[in-house]
Amino acid sequence: AVHSMKDMPVLQPAGLTLDTYLPREDVRDAFVSPRASGLGDLPEGARVGTSSLRRRAQVLVAYPHLEVVEFRGNVQTRLRKLDDGEYDAIILASAGLLRLGLGERIRNHIPVADSLPAGGQGAVGIELRSDDRATLELLQPLHHGATAERVLAERALNRRLQGGCEVPIAAYAEHVDGGSALWLRGLVGRPDGTTVLRAEGRAPAAEAEALGIAVAEDLLGQGAEAILAEVYNR
Repeated sequence: AVHSMKDMPVLQPAGLTLDTYLPREDVRDAFVSPRASGLGDLPEGARVGTSSLRRRAQVLVAYPHLEVVEFRGNVQTRLRKLDDGEYDAIILASAGLLRLGLGERIRNHIPVADSLPAGGQGAVGIELRSDDRATLELLQPLHHGATAERVLAERALNRRLQGGCEVPIAAYAEHVDGGSALWLRGLVGRPDGTTVLRAEGRAPAAEAEALGIAVAEDLLGQGAEAILAEVYNR
């Protein structure tokens, strides 16, 4: 089974494993609008559509004068709602638009520093049975080790926070020091943008999972558990 890793649960069912990752696509969020070139160009009260609490929190902390509106549907439905004037702008994953051949709809890529991505964003993983060694060997030419290391750190952070794709958690790992180490940034925020907690850490790439747990512990120490409890209860 082929999955967008951004949407995968952090715990695998018994007997299944994720051992193959394709090279990562653009991880950034995409700003899509017929009226503005970026969030900073939108007037007060402009309606920004997103289904992501992670994006909502980061938009509102930087642009509290905007109205962030939840919306659902597949990519084509969301683009149609934008074109019909229901929103002044929408935010989607750049990777999804690029893979669908809709890259021309991206007005601007939002810098990672302004909108930290979800764990696994832009990465595709292949799930298979744990005991199916023959299929795993066939898949090995597709495997991209550098992507696997980054996603492992991000998913470890999410797992420690007991998070998923519908909570305001961000996690993004990059290779540094010539690829021998990982730099992981994590974020937990209240959906209304009133509180955003940030943490980061660095470790050898071989210690990706431990790095994810360490950054998650930093966020928990700052009070992330209370924020996430509010979201789950709501």
